[in-house]
Amino acid sequence: MTTPSVVHVVLVRWKPDADAAALQELTELASAFPDTIPGVLAVHCGANTSPEGLAGGFEWALIVSFASSAARDDYLPHPAHQPVAQLISRFAEQVVVFDVDA
Repeated sequence: MTTPSVVHVVLVRWKPDADAAALQELTELASAFPDTIPGVLAVHCGANTSPEGLAGGFEWALIVSFASSAARDDYLPHPAHQPVAQLISRFAEQVVVFDVDA
């Protein structure tokens, strides 16, 4: 596997109306990124499972590893990313996005 150049982290606190079906759809769409978006190396997403109790109220994360910063930049407007961004926007009470060079 190629070593990632950029890691994109999205943390979400959901609104009360975020249901299991929407979260399942979101997970399925995001999990397809490596097959549909050039430069996406890996995707990890799901509910917080940390026993530390330091999540600050955030309940779910999407972590995307990219081959380069250019791949990250191309991902943002990519048609496969748009439904994921829209679902997060629709159901999120709060979102934090943080990118770090790997």
